[in-house]
Amino acid sequence: MYVTVKMPGSCGELVQGQIDGVNFHITCPVNIFSQVTAYFSTSTRKITCSPKKKKALRATEKILAYLNGKGTSIGLRFFSRIPVGKGMASSTADIAGSCFAVANLLGKNLTFSKIASIASEIEPTDGIIHKGIVCFDHIRGKLIENLGYPPPMKVLVIDPGGKIDTLVFNKRKDLRILHRVNRKIIEEAYFLVKEGMKKKDPELIGAGATISSVCNQIILYKPELTRIISLSKKLGALGVNVAHSGSVIGILLPSDFSRFNQLEQRIKKECGSHLKFYRTAITGGGPRIEDE
Repeated sequence: MYVTVKMPGSCGELVQGQIDGVNFHITCPVNIFSQVTAYFSTSTRKITCSPKKKKALRATEKILAYLNGKGTSIGLRFFSRIPVGKGMASSTADIAGSCFAVANLLGKNLTFSKIASIASEIEPTDGIIHKGIVCFDHIRGKLIENLGYPPPMKVLVIDPGGKIDTLVFNKRKDLRILHRVNRKIIEEAYFLVKEGMKKKDPELIGAGATISSVCNQIILYKPELTRIISLSKKLGALGVNVAHSGSVIGILLPSDFSRFNQLEQRIKKECGSHLKFYRTAITGGGPRIEDE
């Protein structure tokens, strides 16, 4: 028997910061997926999986202990299209996909909150574990608010290169002070995105995301951001968001947007030919489960 789970990656976050000392982000799941297949193994090893998937292995060990499945041999296979180390939730997708797949293979039900809690014990985690778009405390692994499902929007993900270690980033001693500087503006960004989700208004979501991306420049500077905001606005973008602890930048676009070639060419001309692009769309978070 096999269980395959697909988890979406993210294009960073729509908003991220602190309110009243609590870390949060609003998720931006996109339709680039990590796929995890769990199966009963005949191996003498308790868990068989790629040595590169150390975080998923740790999560699976925790799940088996929690579900009293210590005597069970499990195999895991991974296939992912999510770029690693860019702020696109590749680790969270692998961890959550493993947890959901193993639990379903064993015929057990796990809450989204339990899986988020396990993931946060391993590293700061993304709220894409939960369905829809959510406000999520990525340090404690706690759901703050479910904002529902997003209106249709396309996203052009821009990768300027480089990788950022989430664990190292979140240990920075200056983060609390910098978040405090941004607090009032981030509250406005939060309100705009929340209203945009409530009213299914992509322009409000884009406006809030852009505010948060600009605020984050004092925390993790992206040299291309100002030019990308200007160029994308001229070509009809709704706004721009970023991976607040990663490298990617996202251009939020209307659902009927079709001028990708022109937009990419203009950005490469202004910001550098080294940039990579991923054409995608916002989706809801949470697992897609297939039994075989």
